[in-house]
Amino acid sequence: MEATKAPTKAAESTNTPEPKPTDTPEPGVDKQGGTLVMGFADEPEMLNPYLVTHAMAKNIGGFFQRGLLKVLADGSFAPDLTTQVPSVKNGSVSEDGLSVTYSLKEGIVWEDGDLFDCDDVQFTWEAIMHPESGVVSTGGYADIESVTCPDPYTVVVNYQKFYAPYLTLFDVILPDHLDLDPAKMTEWEYNRHPFSMGPYVMEEWVSGDHITVVRNEKYELWETEGKPYLDDIILRFLGNSEVGRQLIQTGEIDFLYGLTETDIPEAQGLEGILVSAVPSRSSTRLVLNLRDPEVDAPCKEELLENPHWHWALGDLRVRQAIQYGIDKNFIADTLMHGLLPVAVANMNIGWAKADIPESEYNPEKAKALLEEAGWTDTDGDGIRECHGCSYAEDGKVLKLRYTTTAGNKMREDVQQLIIEMMKEIGVEFYAENMPQAEIGKSYAKGGLRRHGHYDIMMYSSGHAVDPQNHIEGYFASWNIPCDATSGKGANYSRWIDEDFDKWIEVAGTSPDLDVRTEAYQKANERIVEGLPHIFLYQRLTVDLLIEELQNFVRNDWSHLSWNAEEWWLKK
Repeated sequence: MEATKAPTKAAESTNTPEPKPTDTPEPGVDKQGGTLVMGFADEPEMLNPYLVTHAMAKNIGGFFQRGLLKVLADGSFAPDLTTQVPSVKNGSVSEDGLSVTYSLKEGIVWEDGDLFDCDDVQFTWEAIMHPESGVVSTGGYADIESVTCPDPYTVVVNYQKFYAPYLTLFDVILPDHLDLDPAKMTEWEYNRHPFSMGPYVMEEWVSGDHITVVRNEKYELWETEGKPYLDDIILRFLGNSEVGRQLIQTGEIDFLYGLTETDIPEAQGLEGILVSAVPSRSSTRLVLNLRDPEVDAPCKEELLENPHWHWALGDLRVRQAIQYGIDKNFIADTLMHGLLPVAVANMNIGWAKADIPESEYNPEKAKALLEEAGWTDTDGDGIRECHGCSYAEDGKVLKLRYTTTAGNKMREDVQQLIIEMMKEIGVEFYAENMPQAEIGKSYAKGGLRRHGHYDIMMYSSGHAVDPQNHIEGYFASWNIPCDATSGKGANYSRWIDEDFDKWIEVAGTSPDLDVRTEAYQKANERIVEGLPHIFLYQRLTVDLLIEELQNFVRNDWSHLSWNAEEWWLKK
């Protein structure tokens, strides 16, 4: 593969700044040039993120599309098309959070030279909210009462009711000046050929094979001169990751997207190939059922009258004993080759990261708690039985069904380790695994976790950059799925905690990020104390890249191409 190539014809644009004197090199000139070839297992259907949920739509769309704000790799918000991040402190957010003012940067242009301004933001909202647009979700946008333009570079968003993740909206701005009809959004040419305000423009899309993007020569008119550094990027669609692993070794691609932790040991031995493995927002956890698995989908109101405690897991001491009995560092260090960070809370990274210490591995404490809870081994078979326990009949064996995703080797390996660890404290876990589709089955179709017909499930889940919907969905008492809620909510543990509910309401009703951060800390502390979930380890986001690729930074909060203008190839 050629390391560099001739400048594109777009470089001849009349809008390109006057050349500098020969003794004053262009900024970043030593980094400019070259073609990067990237490999992906999947191809997106289209690149309009408002019409699809496929992650690849944003990963590739990010080469062209921009938003009012961007999210940095540490999970913090930063200006993108705006001059600042709106907040109560800087006066651009009202005290009640119902009015948000954005100050737009001036001089930003679309790929055809048309100026970006408030009209584009207003059009974006109107297009999303059009009843015939076909968008997959109007979440947050439906809470907006109006988007107004006091002047071309000021946007005022007024809400009908407060929407806690307001900073996450308008992450992709649509072009107003193209006269796109919102009622025909599903038919837009834009869906396959996004109009660019980003560092690259689309040159071609050959379905089933590749997309080629080339430098947006107008980008440096309003961003740092010399960027983007690469001449072009070829995005190849490979069908599966195995093909990608072969092609990156033969030098036919320079980057391979979306591997798993189990691919790392082999990849670390490949000459000239680097492994990008960064902690993700997703963590693998045990989800414990606190209620009687024989009772079908009890609602909060019923549980307040009759708790229907799980015969074993309804006792906090049993849940604590299980956590004391799990050597999480052994799992991370041995089975996971020392690569995975131990998870401590529902929010392990990001601006609202919880400050929670790692749980203690202490089998002796686990045994003492089980004895105190009335679970003893009187027959000497190594497994405890109920003798004066709180919710089971005497003689019932402490044997719990442990379910995870069938065929997922990493999870099944972790499962076997935990089963062995439980034996050491006199608890029998037995595996009864099922396909992911069965685990995730809807309430209407009788999903076991939604109806509460399980003991322990293990899977991974993670929150978005604004964690409100995730943490509230999993743990708030009003999100227990049952007939009265039409099966909505993800509080599969059926955990009810007044203090948690109080703090999550504070987090969901304040526009002040400092107030919200403190409330999330308190909420996470309540989860760790109540143990509806036991957090095991953080997942990693894994990619492969050649050593020559510089400035690639994986950002689990944003799309793959969030800093593509910074990428360059060492010559």
